[in-house]
Amino acid sequence: MVKLTFNTTLGQKDAKKGEKDEALIPQDGDVEGVVRVRQQSRAWCWCMCLGLALMLSGLVVGGAYLYRYYFLEDGDTYFCGVSYQEERYMVPESGEEDGQEELPSMLRRLEERVRILEEEEVAFINVPVPEFSDSDPADIVHDFNRRLTAYLDLNLNKCYVIPLNTSIVMPPKDFLELLANIKAGTYLPQSYLVHEQMEVTERVEHVEQLGYFIYSLCRGRDTYRLQRRETVSGIQKREALNCHKILHFENKFVMQTLICEP
Repeated sequence: MVKLTFNTTLGQKDAKKGEKDEALIPQDGDVEGVVRVRQQSRAWCWCMCLGLALMLSGLVVGGAYLYRYYFLEDGDTYFCGVSYQEERYMVPESGEEDGQEELPSMLRRLEERVRILEEEEVAFINVPVPEFSDSDPADIVHDFNRRLTAYLDLNLNKCYVIPLNTSIVMPPKDFLELLANIKAGTYLPQSYLVHEQMEVTERVEHVEQLGYFIYSLCRGRDTYRLQRRETVSGIQKREALNCHKILHFENKFVMQTLICEP
């Protein structure tokens, strides 16, 4: 008798091969799902990249702003002073100005804090409370683009605005060079005193029209326009005016600015 047998391993291999092939060939529904997942992944990647780009640009702009207006503020700030001769006069008991006698001048020293934005052509001056004089502490802005000067009398908390006097106030670039020389010790000024007298003319209603820097100084404060008056050295009659004095320097000499209200 002959016994017939079949190779079962071959049949099993064929069956497994068929199952494997079926597993490698996805159905139509599976293909659509894969494409949808890929599209969603790409969209998410683009959104993430865009968000990162916006964040980086914000950091760059914010960093530049902080560097320009915060870190450089201290680096570009100068604490300096000048010595100057102050005239002194003795008035006779009669009070007549023609008989006044000039006394020997005294050597005084004025210190102030200066910050300059050279690109914007603006100079900021802070005059602290003087130890020797009856002048007022003040903040001053010289805006060369607007051709305006603003004085903030810190005692009165009032702002005064007048056209910039370019014959007295140094341009920011030249003033910065002068301050650097003073700081380096290459220029040790012993200056003289120059007098100027201002008179209040009218109230400024729209301070925002004076430019960003002066608006920042005078915002929320009573602001007035000034006009210059001719002055004569020595003691003058004040014509019953209420006057306040500010000492400052933005050149090689010291300015005594007298602001008078009628």
